[in-house]
Amino acid sequence: MSVERPHEDGELAAIPQGWLLYRGTGRPLQDVSLRTALPSPPPWRTFTGGPVIEPPAEEHEELDRRLGRLDTLPARKPDPQEVIAVNAALCLRRPLLVTGPPGVGKSTLAYQVSRELHLGPVLRWPVNSRTTLRSGLYDYDAVARVQDARVAGTEPSIGKYVQLGPLGTALLPYELPRVLLIDEFDKGDADLANDLLDVLEEGGFQIRELFRARSEQPDLVHTADPRRTAAISQGTVTCRAFPFIVITSNGEREFPPAFLRRCVRLDMPEPSADRLAELIGAHFGRDAEPYKDRIIHEFLDYRRRSPVAADQLLNALHLVITGREGWSEQSYKQVLDVVLRRLDEAGVG
Repeated sequence: MSVERPHEDGELAAIPQGWLLYRGTGRPLQDVSLRTALPSPPPWRTFTGGPVIEPPAEEHEELDRRLGRLDTLPARKPDPQEVIAVNAALCLRRPLLVTGPPGVGKSTLAYQVSRELHLGPVLRWPVNSRTTLRSGLYDYDAVARVQDARVAGTEPSIGKYVQLGPLGTALLPYELPRVLLIDEFDKGDADLANDLLDVLEEGGFQIRELFRARSEQPDLVHTADPRRTAAISQGTVTCRAFPFIVITSNGEREFPPAFLRRCVRLDMPEPSADRLAELIGAHFGRDAEPYKDRIIHEFLDYRRRSPVAADQLLNALHLVITGREGWSEQSYKQVLDVVLRRLDEAGVG
């Protein structure tokens, strides 16, 4: 299900516009309601979880922090490969596996989709060597329940001690997909991709502690959204709209074919000079104009010699803007040498 890069940007015009929900402009849709525009899923990706629950409100401040404020956002030229891959994942109800070097904007893509399509706060599941499938689904604090039972003299509700993880929260029965970012997936254990297969295929999971009890009344559990709970019946969570899942990888390991065939894949290249200019404009607006062209030129020169990331460019530009016109040529170069350190070797300038 990987998507090839179109030869020319104009090829997007040949794709039916009703299918292109995500347009890659960086700006929220104004003329389309996703509730009516999102195509029906394939029959084998239809899920029937319920009752439907409302997602939290959009977090505009968080989106502004990560993507830049809308009032300073420059025009963004859509990338055809990105636009097609995102829309394919949305329509097929499949995860989007985004691979590329560090700092090219893989994680940012989840927030861009959320902002453009009004899909609410992004749920983030950062992966490391100790991450398990269970940690993404839910946690059950049995010790706290035993301690509270001793104090109260009665058995408290199990649901009070269940906390859904980011993946578990994303699989709740929302009417529209929640956006879930599974970040740095190749940092996880080698078995994590295989462990995910059943959950991704079935669109749900069991909370064993609640399933064993099978209370006639729904159990209220905590979710990964702050100060929000969800009612779980019979200990089972099943989605209604399969979440839009962005899985990022730095290409540090190979994944099993069974996992790859369940994903739409996107290879994200190093950002071009035009894309870097868009990134700078989004975060700094007009403040960057006196320095933008030179800092991009310097950054690309560093990148030709050693691996560096776009967030290092933003760090360097922030220091340059803060210093304004107080930089000598020598001090300017010294700051760049410190901030634009190569990513592949510690201690190498």
